[in-house]
Amino acid sequence: MNTENFEIKLPLFEGPFDLLLFFIERDELDIYDIPIAKITKDFLDYLHHLETLNVELASEFILVAATLMRIKSKMLLPRPQLDEEGNEIDPREELIKHLLEYKKYKSVIETMQKMEEAELQKEKRGNILREIKSLAASVNVEAELQEVDLYKLMQVFEKVCKRFEEEKNRPVHQVIQYPYTVEGQKEYILNELTRKRTLSFSEMVQNNPTRVALIFNFLAILEMLAIGNLDLQLGDGFNNFWITLKESVETAS
Repeated sequence: MNTENFEIKLPLFEGPFDLLLFFIERDELDIYDIPIAKITKDFLDYLHHLETLNVELASEFILVAATLMRIKSKMLLPRPQLDEEGNEIDPREELIKHLLEYKKYKSVIETMQKMEEAELQKEKRGNILREIKSLAASVNVEAELQEVDLYKLMQVFEKVCKRFEEEKNRPVHQVIQYPYTVEGQKEYILNELTRKRTLSFSEMVQNNPTRVALIFNFLAILEMLAIGNLDLQLGDGFNNFWITLKESVETAS
């Protein structure tokens, strides 16, 4: 047996709704009153046929098969479903709605395909002399210069001025290398404490009143505190603090 993929192909579309419409048109069924038991049987027979050919079923077919069986089971129930107004709900209503919408788009696509095929058979009309002249002018500078006038010169001048303004106003990104490192600020703090013994943080800010210097000094202090080189004393109100060298570091220096 040939185990190659077996697909049912209908004009323009392939899929479960094509198959359902095929059954409806083949058996001349009323799309508004679908015999759900018969169409479900035909649909499942088709899926079983694909399975015997070892064809992988698309998820769309499986979903529609499950929908058909759910509708069939609802129609077998003795108690019908009612809407808010007390009217009986037809379980086939949603399926019929999708089939009608699918059929409408399918008919439009068929018309558009015929229009596309008709357009593809037509030759594009145009002024051959003008097209040849345009092609020659695009690759021939001399031919372009032969038709220079004041209007074209003004257009070129305007484009050049616009390009100049864009280049002049283009944002420039400048990367500045700051003259600070954590190791360098640690050395600076050590020298200051060797000279003054006590150093306040506000004094350090005054000596280097920039945000970057403040950050590097603070990181250097935190690192020196972590390795045990400094003692720290907080001021009243926590608005300042003082640092001093530990005795072991002072003795070693």
